[in-house]
Amino acid sequence: MQFFRNHSLKSLNTFGIDVKADELYVCSSVDDIRNALTHRSSEPILVLGGGSNLLFISDFKGAVISPAIPGVEVVAEDGNYVIVRAGAGVVWDDLVAFCVENGFAGLENLSLIPGTVGASPVQNIGAYGVEAGDCIVSVSGVMIDDATTFQLPAQECHFGYRNSIFKQKLKGKCIITHVEFRLQKSAAPVLSYGHVRSEVEKFGDVTLENIRRAIISIRSSKLPDPAVLGNAGSFFKNPEVENDIAAKLKEKYDSLTLYPLDNGRTKLPAGWLIEQAGWKGYRRGDAGVHEKQALVLVNYGNATGSDILNLASDICASVKEKFGVALEMEVNVAGDIR
Repeated sequence: MQFFRNHSLKSLNTFGIDVKADELYVCSSVDDIRNALTHRSSEPILVLGGGSNLLFISDFKGAVISPAIPGVEVVAEDGNYVIVRAGAGVVWDDLVAFCVENGFAGLENLSLIPGTVGASPVQNIGAYGVEAGDCIVSVSGVMIDDATTFQLPAQECHFGYRNSIFKQKLKGKCIITHVEFRLQKSAAPVLSYGHVRSEVEKFGDVTLENIRRAIISIRSSKLPDPAVLGNAGSFFKNPEVENDIAAKLKEKYDSLTLYPLDNGRTKLPAGWLIEQAGWKGYRRGDAGVHEKQALVLVNYGNATGSDILNLASDICASVKEKFGVALEMEVNVAGDIR
């Protein structure tokens, strides 16, 4: 375990916000995490993985615990399926690459999503018609209050759209250490979302490798690399509205694409709403909206977390005024809101 006091977190969040933590514990094992929980001297506790879905708006007055547990291994298999166990500190895209290289299907549509494995069940990350929760078998971790370990089967994780028990009942109460995924040995490709199928066809046959290549190509063409331009990917969730509201909006805005759901509601593309409200490419100091994807807010260099949060608030107000639709942030905020 590595321990630091008054340490910068700039390299540990993809927005590149330069804030400090009173204490930082970088833990490479379950025992490290339990020791950190026992010996910390600061409150509260913030669990920080890759920092790819987090916006710091001030220094963090407390203890940051970073679960940097490595390792990807096959722990069970039969003729059709394989169970892969990954440590919370594994880079998410490295896990996807491992699975594709070994012919394990299920996560290929989630290629190039930033962050670590430990964050994947919290947000139930998803893209191009697939969610991590579709493949997760179980999530293991440590409870913060008493440092005991736990393992939750997928059905108890309550996965939903960008949601899980780890954002609800267990929010701030546990630290994820490992995630197990059930993957197929024979591909069942999901190609119906957006331009995935046509992009795959550019690379040849429908294989896991070509699906991964296509997803990487699509994402790279639309989304900025956090290593080059600070961002946290999609800043807002795609809102869900009642079907009659969606129908009225479609009648008024023919170019609006609707995504009907099974619950009597319809999902709307947040990026389209933001773009139509005039925000795409907007810049205010070093805080801005990406020029190619309005769903992504960016830090051009020296923006503060408050700069970005204020911009997000203005965007929400604008979309609400124009369309009557409320946007919800996908990114989590850490620090003191003043």
